[in-house]
Amino acid sequence: MEKNAKIYVAGHKGMVGSAIVRLLQASGYHNIITRSSKELDLGNQQAVNDFFEQEKPEYVFLAAAKVGGIVANNVYRADFIYENLMIECNVIHASHVNDVKKLLFLGSSCIYPKFAKQPMSEDQLLAGFLEPTNEPYAIAKIAGIKLCENYKRQYNRNFIAAMPTNLYGPNDNYDLQNSHVIPALLRKFHDAVEQGTPEVVIWGTGSPFREFLHVDDLAAACLHLMETYDDLDIVNIGSGDEVSIKELAEIVAEVTGFTGQLTFDSTKPDGTPRKLMDVAKLHGLGWKHKIGLKAGLQRTYNEAFSQGVVLKGSN
Repeated sequence: MEKNAKIYVAGHKGMVGSAIVRLLQASGYHNIITRSSKELDLGNQQAVNDFFEQEKPEYVFLAAAKVGGIVANNVYRADFIYENLMIECNVIHASHVNDVKKLLFLGSSCIYPKFAKQPMSEDQLLAGFLEPTNEPYAIAKIAGIKLCENYKRQYNRNFIAAMPTNLYGPNDNYDLQNSHVIPALLRKFHDAVEQGTPEVVIWGTGSPFREFLHVDDLAAACLHLMETYDDLDIVNIGSGDEVSIKELAEIVAEVTGFTGQLTFDSTKPDGTPRKLMDVAKLHGLGWKHKIGLKAGLQRTYNEAFSQGVVLKGSN
């Protein structure tokens, strides 16, 4: 991408979009277009079409999505599939109509089957049943992948799709009802320390394994793909490392200074037993993550605490 290229980052206020904007700015890109959800409803086809026709972006990072943890995905099932489908359809089609040079769509590791062969390689897509708790979200993301693939096949559009692993970092959501596992744990342990609570209860058995990536690493991978990758197939973005939820909780306890008891509530769902991305393709393209988990968690916690985000419970 040229430094003066007109770049639209959809979802710039979210954790992923804001990280992409920070990196683009730091890398010398100065013609970045953004719109908040109040300024532009990406679920409104006419509004999206008007925006693209007026602004004519040359490159698009599609990081906008309705996201949440296990509870939110399972409770607001219709909202998750409908809103994400509308965002993807509107932005990708408008990018086609307005001759966007290149688009990067960000999916999710939940697109892979619940019992996919580990680590999950890109060819595992559609190879089995999805995890039921987040199936609507996963199906919406798979639809986005297929939109990019088939606009490329039919119209030769340079629309690519990348699948990030579980993310954490600045601008995360710390609402205990709707957050992912890392912000939820950071919030729980922080509150326990502040209130002098002797015990922290963690959902599930603690046995599932998860992979985590700092969102600044994700942004770097996205920029790398935007500059170097043009093929039809999806690309996994991850660290290639995994940790059990129990081990993760112990690291978060250390990071937050919690010294009490950890209790695991086995009556709550665990979700997928293991989710590790095969990142051989990404490594072959010349990119590897740089931020280790403990260092990234410490940095994230310090930033959230200093800004009062954890105390407020939301971004």
